[in-house]
Amino acid sequence: MTRASWPKHRMLVALDIDGTVVNESGALSAPVRNEVQRLVSLGHEVMLATGRSVASTLPVLDQLGITPEYVVCSNGAITVRRDPTAPMGYRREYVETFDPSSVLTTVRSHLTDARYAVEDETGFYRYTGEFPAGVLGLSSEHVPFEKLLGARATRVVVISPDHAVEEFLGVVERMGLHRVSYTVGWTAWLDIAPDGVNKATALERVRETLGAPRSHVVAVGDGRNDIEMLEWAASLGRGVAMGQAPHEVVAAASEVTAPVSEDGLQRALASIS
Repeated sequence: MTRASWPKHRMLVALDIDGTVVNESGALSAPVRNEVQRLVSLGHEVMLATGRSVASTLPVLDQLGITPEYVVCSNGAITVRRDPTAPMGYRREYVETFDPSSVLTTVRSHLTDARYAVEDETGFYRYTGEFPAGVLGLSSEHVPFEKLLGARATRVVVISPDHAVEEFLGVVERMGLHRVSYTVGWTAWLDIAPDGVNKATALERVRETLGAPRSHVVAVGDGRNDIEMLEWAASLGRGVAMGQAPHEVVAAASEVTAPVSEDGLQRALASIS
């Protein structure tokens, strides 16, 4: 689709998953699903932009009943494109990788008891300790820390269950990480991506490819890994923070909706005609 052919009424809507599309228990409400379906029926392009791996993202498309042209995964490091001949209907279109060795050793020197996972470009995880159910998917292997070093990665995940969120944030600030982008989730969780890569960089590539005007962009999210995405959308379009989002996420948005527990996404999307 070329820029000239983008319909005047059509919006490009990018949705975070956890805490936005689904609640903390992973449940999708009927009002949210129905609202997403309504937008698609009107011709809007509704896609997902998430920190999840490809394998754990695509089933959410099935839950929503949508088949967007592109989906952004791994906090922008992987973008997949619809391809009916590919497994699960999508193929990897853009992949950003980096050598995680230096950042892993830096983080470990500050968080000696943390647990680590490294995702490669195929979505396979190597991890050092127990992670919450469903986070790593079915394609993973428990390995010693040293086995995480050297291989190309699209994403590094660090969790430290023994730290409170504010304490964890303080540790992260003292690390002085360089040559990577990192975000901290709503718990003691650190996502590390290739330098300069985030949801916004991936979505801007998608927007340019589809030919959508910047003023036709809507993004909705709730986490610190959504800050760049919300700033990007809010600059000329709409960046919507969920009601339970931390204050720095709200500050990046142009508007705020209700929390996920009150179907805030449904309320935000209901304003699109």
